[in-house]
Amino acid sequence: MDAADREYVLAGSLEALKAKGRLVVQGGHRPILIVYDRGRIFALDNRCPHMGFPLERGTVEDGILTCHWHHARFDLESGCTFDLWADDVPHCAVEVRDGDIWVATTFSHADPAAYWHQRLADGLAHDLALVIAKAVQGQLAAGVPVAAIVQQVTLFGAHNRDGWGVGLTILTALANLLPLLPEEDAYLALFHGARHVAMDCDGEASRRERAPLGSRPEPAALKRWLRLWTDVRHRDAAERTLMTAIAAGLSPAVLAEALLSAATERTFADTGHALDFINKAFECLDLIGWEHASTVLPTIVAQMVAARGAEESTAWRQPVDLVALCDESAGQMSQLFAAGHGFQGWSNHAALARALLGDDPIQIVDALKAAIRAGAAPTDLGQSLAFGAALRVARFGNANEHADWETAHHVFTHANALHQMLRRIGDAGIDGYVTAARAIMHGAMALYLARYLNVPPARIPGEDKDELDDLPVDEHTIRTALLDAFDRQRQVDLAARLVARHLTLGHSPEALIATLAFATLREDAGFHAYQMLEAGTRQLSVWGNTVEGRHIIVAVARYLAAHSPTERKALQTADIAQRLMKGGELHHGAESA
Repeated sequence: MDAADREYVLAGSLEALKAKGRLVVQGGHRPILIVYDRGRIFALDNRCPHMGFPLERGTVEDGILTCHWHHARFDLESGCTFDLWADDVPHCAVEVRDGDIWVATTFSHADPAAYWHQRLADGLAHDLALVIAKAVQGQLAAGVPVAAIVQQVTLFGAHNRDGWGVGLTILTALANLLPLLPEEDAYLALFHGARHVAMDCDGEASRRERAPLGSRPEPAALKRWLRLWTDVRHRDAAERTLMTAIAAGLSPAVLAEALLSAATERTFADTGHALDFINKAFECLDLIGWEHASTVLPTIVAQMVAARGAEESTAWRQPVDLVALCDESAGQMSQLFAAGHGFQGWSNHAALARALLGDDPIQIVDALKAAIRAGAAPTDLGQSLAFGAALRVARFGNANEHADWETAHHVFTHANALHQMLRRIGDAGIDGYVTAARAIMHGAMALYLARYLNVPPARIPGEDKDELDDLPVDEHTIRTALLDAFDRQRQVDLAARLVARHLTLGHSPEALIATLAFATLREDAGFHAYQMLEAGTRQLSVWGNTVEGRHIIVAVARYLAAHSPTERKALQTADIAQRLMKGGELHHGAESA
């Protein structure tokens, strides 16, 4: 038998095919369906690409093959589906030799990477979760880099929604976690990110492009203009100004400082979401490449100019006018920064964080000023602020209403975003330290206003003679127990104790983060859960497995446990897609049910 014959298998005689209308023969890895229709012979994968039902049980009429299970319809000649929620059926080469039917033993899409790229585009455009899951799985199997998948989904979201939203934030947060995740969980992360972008864009108006200005003003002027247009809520002007800054080649650090300055025109804008979205847009570009800056960064302008500031809230005005205190103190702090001596050697981050949890705003300001005088840089204050906000979550009292978790969460994720922005900006500030000081004051006062969430404070595991000795020692046993805790409601304290036990014993923080990520990815998690997990992971990378780092992950675990379990509908979709892509036969279970 020559090489050509080894690639084909005898299916039967042409006469038998004409009599029966269809034949099934075993291919290289799956059965092949041969169909005789209107004088022509077609050979296709016998497995419906939608959910795996045998196509031999379907019907053929007028060149259209219809699956018997969900009635997906396919063009016999090409295998292409008429229904976008299904997929195309791979077809095989077929030959007639001396009255016998010979079919190729293998079949696949001609270019799997290109095919699944298009299918992901279809799934995103029509918000088809199963198609998205299969397309992500297909691209990964075809060797497409995860960064390329993130890029495709990001650009879809940037073009098909008029402004950055929760979908792109979730996508970026999960993409940031990918290096810590095993392969199967990375698939889940990409699926969830893409699914949320699709949902966020479904039914939304697409983005209308705007062009940069014809001139190239100085960076200081562009920054002033961006603040002006944000203040007066002139979106078009703000976008054109930002696009001009990008076209002028301003560095990410300078762009970050300009946007932070504009965003802080309003106090704690949109309960911190405005700044978090800006930070995530920058992190997204770190992932997919800064050549996409002119597409991605302008998407954050819409919310920035429309955001509601805390200065419109009574709580920020009475009984203490915190807005006025922020304005006055920011000016003083910027002068102290400018008069500093190089920001070297200051390391009292934890002590300052605890001072920021006080109940007197004047004393909080004094603590910030004292830290600056002692050599603290803006990034140091940002780190302390983020840790203080994490402690708010870690000590969230069970006497609070469940919805109050979000107040604590908003302060923490805002503080983390500010910390990341300050790290990015570094010494690139155009106006000295005014922007940094103003942003820090907004975060500090938001933290102050959330103090009621710790009355009474929850105990952090390991404190007050809580030795945790009743818990397992083996790291795998601890992580298994943690997942079991997330399977049940009202296990906030147990989850926190297990996390503290794991880290106190010196077990791998990375393995623990991967477990927390899986616990989140298997749920129908809300937007805030992804934010909380990623922000906590970011802060842990700063502190390491120290007492402070452990407290941060305790905060993450308590928040996630408070929001688990859910119905896990998305996990079922992801599991179906994975089984189908690996050749699973779902219909056997369906037929016996």
